[in-house]
Amino acid sequence: RQEVVQDSPMIADFKMSWPALFQVNEVNAEFKRITTIQLQSKFFTRLDSLSKNLMSVYAKKGGALGRKIRNTMARMTQSDAIEVKPECILRSLCVYLNEDPGNLIKEYMVTSMEVTARKRRQMVLGIFVVRHEGAEPTDDPEHIAIVLEGVEVLSELSSVPFAVAMLLGLIYALHLSYPPELRYTFEALQKGITEQDPNRLLALKLFCELLNNH
Repeated sequence: RQEVVQDSPMIADFKMSWPALFQVNEVNAEFKRITTIQLQSKFFTRLDSLSKNLMSVYAKKGGALGRKIRNTMARMTQSDAIEVKPECILRSLCVYLNEDPGNLIKEYMVTSMEVTARKRRQMVLGIFVVRHEGAEPTDDPEHIAIVLEGVEVLSELSSVPFAVAMLLGLIYALHLSYPPELRYTFEALQKGITEQDPNRLLALKLFCELLNNH
């Protein structure tokens, strides 16, 4: 932990020196050691309990952002898969906070292994989703992984929401800063989902409303 905080090693170097961390059970364990919170269960329990209020808040949003949120949430009516609803809610959270969910979840169609690898190496931080060319939006992805500094650090993840939870855990474990283009989304997750106050004490109106009325 001291090495992470003081030296801030490159992810590729860190993965070589501490490979055990880059496993789901170790991410959960390290997050609990840092925060005393069970990441996986807390993330999904809170997300589920806030879903109704979040959807109500989203429905009241007008203008271009409101239209984009409605388009994002529409996918819920196209699939019965249980992971679709939390994924739509998380994507819409980005939109509500005027951030681009495409910066968090990067989806690519498989064209060639070389092209896929090149796109992955260009990523700084995010969730890497691969679909077969011609796949429907409701089809399951072929591959879901977390990429940091161009390195695939967690792979074969079961769903996008699960990947979001693990990414939050890795950010804590590796003492990473939130990317500027996703600052509000991650601070909302930190405050609203894990119930940890953001270090910068950002007043997030959305989650103040939700937490006060929940």
